[in-house]
Amino acid sequence: NELTIGCAGGVDITANASYNQEDTPSDHLGFELVVKGLNGGHSGMDIHKGLGNANKLINRILYNTYENYGVRVASIDGGGLRNAIPRESRCIMSVPSTSDGAFAKHVEKIMAIAKAEHAITDCDLEITLNPTELPIKVMNEEQQDALIASIYSCPNGIYRMSPDIDNLVQTSNNIARVLVKDAEIQILCLTRSSVDTEKDDLAQMITACFSMIGADVTLSGNYPGWQPRPHSDVVNMMKALYEEMFQESPHVMACHAGLECGILGTNYPDMDMVSFGPNIRGAHSPDERVQISSVQKYWKYTLEALTRIGM
Repeated sequence: NELTIGCAGGVDITANASYNQEDTPSDHLGFELVVKGLNGGHSGMDIHKGLGNANKLINRILYNTYENYGVRVASIDGGGLRNAIPRESRCIMSVPSTSDGAFAKHVEKIMAIAKAEHAITDCDLEITLNPTELPIKVMNEEQQDALIASIYSCPNGIYRMSPDIDNLVQTSNNIARVLVKDAEIQILCLTRSSVDTEKDDLAQMITACFSMIGADVTLSGNYPGWQPRPHSDVVNMMKALYEEMFQESPHVMACHAGLECGILGTNYPDMDMVSFGPNIRGAHSPDERVQISSVQKYWKYTLEALTRIGM
């Protein structure tokens, strides 16, 4: 029952860096830290739900343990697609054998805090710490500490709500992918905003954040937002048609996601547009699905709309 009349633009942020590897200290023990069971979801349409981000959660544990317990990171592998809130992350590390007991207890404390904080949004969250084979190489300690601090300070989630439209996220960022392996670092973000200048400002902020660790940061795939025109001819026509066909008023709204209308509107600024379609749930996740009955409903609606405009 939604007619979309505006959307956010977006830009891909990629940070690449290299680091020095060192032999793992012989008096260390190997551990595997895993965050999983988060719900994930669309990094635009679901960003307002406060869902857990696996990359931020695992980095939070590292930030709270590396200084006091001598943690040395061997690898991190978290997240996947830019437009999906990451559900899982995995870190291989080493810890001095003299502090492994205290380290494990402290991690348990942080685990309990994280699970309590996400009990409503991500009730199936699992965080595990298990002994594993001692990694051969670990990150240079200074570079490791700088990386953890940079991810910790990078904005994630809602940055600003719209001052014009109630309950609409205006600007956000998703730390979608963190890969640390074989002396290379790659971090992928997707920054969104319905205000292009604010999107550019947040992208510069994130660029500065990762530039401070010597990363080469590139912006790509920049696409524009779509400013709503709630009283345009096509909006009025489609709203009236919906009420006539279904005996209820549609929900006329803007969304915090990228739609083709943003690009169409940039190239054809006088084009009058409405976006609509069947109900999709769990977009950009393994749970993505479409409601079959809504496909039939909107197919009939589309055909009637084309008739009304003389096509």
